[in-house]
Amino acid sequence: QPTKLEDRARWTEKYVQWSPLGTYLATIHYKGVALWGGPKFEQIMRFTHVDVQFIEFSPCENYLITFSPSAHMHEQGRLIIWDIRRGEVMRTFDPDGPAVWPTFKWSKDDKYFAKLGTDVLSIYETPSFGLLEKKSVKIAGIRDFAWSPTDNILAYWVSENKDVPARVVLMEVPSRNEVRANNLFNVCDCKIHWQKSGDYLCVKVDRYTRCKKEKGETKYINMYYNFEIFHLREKNIPVDSVEIKEPIHAFAWEPVGSTFAIIHGETANIQVSFYGLKTGHKPVLLKRLEKRMCNTLFWSPAGQFIVLADLRNNGVLEFVDTSDFTVMNQTEHYRVSDVEWDPTGRYVVTATSKWKSKDDLGYWIWTFQGRILSRNNMQKFWQLQWRPRPPTLLSAEQQKEIKKNLKKYSAQFESKDRMRLTRASKELIEKRSAAMRKFEDFRQTVLSLWAQQKERRLQLRNNIDTDTLESDTQNVEEEVVEFFIKEEVTVLD
Repeated sequence: QPTKLEDRARWTEKYVQWSPLGTYLATIHYKGVALWGGPKFEQIMRFTHVDVQFIEFSPCENYLITFSPSAHMHEQGRLIIWDIRRGEVMRTFDPDGPAVWPTFKWSKDDKYFAKLGTDVLSIYETPSFGLLEKKSVKIAGIRDFAWSPTDNILAYWVSENKDVPARVVLMEVPSRNEVRANNLFNVCDCKIHWQKSGDYLCVKVDRYTRCKKEKGETKYINMYYNFEIFHLREKNIPVDSVEIKEPIHAFAWEPVGSTFAIIHGETANIQVSFYGLKTGHKPVLLKRLEKRMCNTLFWSPAGQFIVLADLRNNGVLEFVDTSDFTVMNQTEHYRVSDVEWDPTGRYVVTATSKWKSKDDLGYWIWTFQGRILSRNNMQKFWQLQWRPRPPTLLSAEQQKEIKKNLKKYSAQFESKDRMRLTRASKELIEKRSAAMRKFEDFRQTVLSLWAQQKERRLQLRNNIDTDTLESDTQNVEEEVVEFFIKEEVTVLD
């Protein structure tokens, strides 16, 4: 059963957000943001930014970005970058036009952060918070970008311009050198998906056979889709391509491993395809699940297990083990709006929040196999977030060594489990023994009192020792008693 650590009324006015490593809990208020932490969740720092709407932590928790659309009315910048430990403003921005969140994207080590502009990519460096090399990178037609989760490499894509093809580029920072580029034709859109370990990059490319102009708008005809897979750890970064003709509904990398999943197909026949990657080989179709009811994919943080979810509809949930593609359980949580794995990959929460629904609010907790543990229905349920865990202190080699000798370690853990079980059994035996001793003490007290009263019993029974009579098994008189149970009447002709 979950253990309640802290419960406070009016702790936040809008929502809460964990920092990436789980060190801080941020609460959002009209006057700004408060950070809480430590064993008792004491307040650590306050950041005054009137009418703050959105916040974002840098990956290493060194900096906090806050955004307020009306802060200029209070002589503050609309976007402020803070030093978390010192509580100081490092830089302010007043972005033009409609707000896009997140405005900045951070490199994994907090050294750089970047934002997209019209035909430019602005990369800033810390701790100076100035532009890298004091100027933005001019990239005509740039549409989107994303940092590698593990390296100071960013991927961006550039749209087509007449006879000039679209391009996907990998750029190293701070040198700004292109480490790989891939040209693409007949492209209307791209989506960039980094794998968590940074080993692979997938660019989903929406392509067309032909297009035409209607009332000033471009209409694309005969759409099809490519998944361009970049192998970052191989020499010269080779690129493979997977083509799917049907509409694409979702894509997701396995966080730990080399598998990716795609939901595709027409509404009447939704399919989920799993592909595997190996060094020096093209992607291989591992499994295709036919006629599924799902629109979103949720991989376990530990890999191998995945939940196929039909969000905001019938709430069908499928728990799949991708080691052999066994469907461990198929169930449902009606109108589910959110699915959240815990950081260990042992539990899954499905929730229906008031932000996305009006009825059947609350959250359910499942095991990774799809066995329900608890249903918690709440009339005013808004939000649930697992606390992130910091990365392991073990090196990749140490982790590899542990996996290699897992059987040996498993035997040690099983031995410890048996010792704990034995200790628990010993405590139970001692508890029962104490209860037995207490009963024996009470019994001896009663027997002593009974012995003291024997003379009085003899007086009351004309000196007949009924104690010995009861103890004499031969002095027994048998009496037969008959009870009338029922009566049956038989009529004779």
